[in-house]
Amino acid sequence: MFSNSTKYAIKAVLYLAVHSSEQHKIVINDIAEPINVPKAYLAKLLQELSRQSIISSTKGLKGGFYLSNKDRERNIKDIIDVIDGEDRLNSCLLSLKDCDSKNPCSLHHLAYSQKQIILDNFKSKSLNDLAMHLKSGKSVLPL
Repeated sequence: MFSNSTKYAIKAVLYLAVHSSEQHKIVINDIAEPINVPKAYLAKLLQELSRQSIISSTKGLKGGFYLSNKDRERNIKDIIDVIDGEDRLNSCLLSLKDCDSKNPCSLHHLAYSQKQIILDNFKSKSLNDLAMHLKSGKSVLPL
């Protein structure tokens, strides 16, 4: 469902949601190791998320990545859209280019309504909500 890039980006942003603040910025080295993602690859992903205003960053001696209060109101769908593009989750399960509601593949009608539910769920919870679940133990992610 997700590319490795999106998985890495989601893990990194959730790490930031749990561990960062505007006063406590985190550098790539401190994120990459606990989430087991190559540093150079993660740097490119986080730079793109920062350029697209999904996360925040500052340069310099006390620089790093963090989530502002505004960033914390974003959702997982926002990350997916930046990294994989909006069409990734809407793509055909059989990878047919011309599959849509007018020209459906054999799985289209089976999957379409479920995909919509998944997309709605990805939009319904903020990054802050997900961080609270991690902090309280309602969900887990090795961080």
